[in-house]
Amino acid sequence: MRIDIISCVPNLLDSFFAHSILKRAQQGGFVEVVIHDIRDYAVNKHRTIDDYAFGGGAGMVLQVEPIARCIRALTSERSYDEVIYLTPDGEQMQQKMVNQLSLLGNIIMLCGHYKGVDQRVRDMFITKEVSIGDYVLSGGELAAAVLSDAIIRLLPGVLNDETSALTDSFQDNLLAPPVYTRPADFEGNKVPEILLSGHEAKIEDWRHEQSLLRTKSRRPDLLQ
Repeated sequence: MRIDIISCVPNLLDSFFAHSILKRAQQGGFVEVVIHDIRDYAVNKHRTIDDYAFGGGAGMVLQVEPIARCIRALTSERSYDEVIYLTPDGEQMQQKMVNQLSLLGNIIMLCGHYKGVDQRVRDMFITKEVSIGDYVLSGGELAAAVLSDAIIRLLPGVLNDETSALTDSFQDNLLAPPVYTRPADFEGNKVPEILLSGHEAKIEDWRHEQSLLRTKSRRPDLLQ
């Protein structure tokens, strides 16, 4: 998979992809992440990429021309399955969406900034709009990082134990059960005996029951 991220503050993303699972995924050849600076596609020597909104109002708007030039440059080199715009008014990001995106080959992610992007960008180039929650960030970079992380960890070979991702919260509309590790007794707080029994079938039954109880208590909407 290849993920191209278009941003006006690309340095915000450097550290995120330089560590842990995302770093190993790139080094292992499971994914290629390329970050593009919109200013490299500006149409004037001042590298201007934003301007005041027509009709007035507070805040600046990312211009259509630099973004169009960047997207067209990328799509002239390869085909893309989705061109995603990260925006608060997009489709709510959920695990089912992430699962589907993880099956694709090439994705472009456009990060909004300021008051967003010229609507013509959305009309002409964007194939999918995604929100990571009902709140507003300073820009789409963190949202792009969140979406990328969720996708990349699902790619075959990225996690040492590929079944790990399949037992995460939301994969089966249930929250994950509680987990424990050593020591078995910490200041009188003991690990449930069933987890120490070695009886795999009973342990799985216990975990499923705990998932149901946790989901019913914390996210009953998922059971509907």
